[in-house]
Amino acid sequence: MTDVRTAPVAFLGDGVCVGILNVSGNAFDGPLAEYTEAPGAAHAVVLRIGQGFSPLGTWAPTVLACDVHLVVEWHNLDHGNTGSVTRFVPAARTNNSPEIVLADTGPGRVQLTVRTDRPNLPQSVEIFVP
Repeated sequence: MTDVRTAPVAFLGDGVCVGILNVSGNAFDGPLAEYTEAPGAAHAVVLRIGQGFSPLGTWAPTVLACDVHLVVEWHNLDHGNTGSVTRFVPAARTNNSPEIVLADTGPGRVQLTVRTDRPNLPQSVEIFVP
C-alpha cells in the first residue's frame, strides 16, 4: 500500500464562495475486503476528499467549503491507460466526513491530477500503484 497526498486544491465555488479540497488516500493492490471503502477493487487508488478547515478544531464551524464538482484525472505512465472520475462534493463533506473517490488506475506508475469544474489551482502527484 502507498500513501497518497496532494497539496490543497484551491477553487472558486458557486457565486463568491472560495474553498479548498484536502486530498489524501491510498494506492493498493487489493482486492479490498467486503467492508472497506471500495469492496473488490484491485490495483487502484482510493481518495478521501474533505473540504475546508476548522480553525478551532472539530467543535468549530468549517470555513472555505463550497459545493463543487471534483475531477480526478489519471494517466498510467507504464501502460498508457488514462481515465477520469467526476463527483459532486457538497460543502458538508469536511475532513471529518470525507467523500470517497475510487480511481481504477491499474498497476504501475500513475500521474494523478485533482481539480474542480470551476476556476481552480489543480494539484498533481505521481504515485506507484502496486
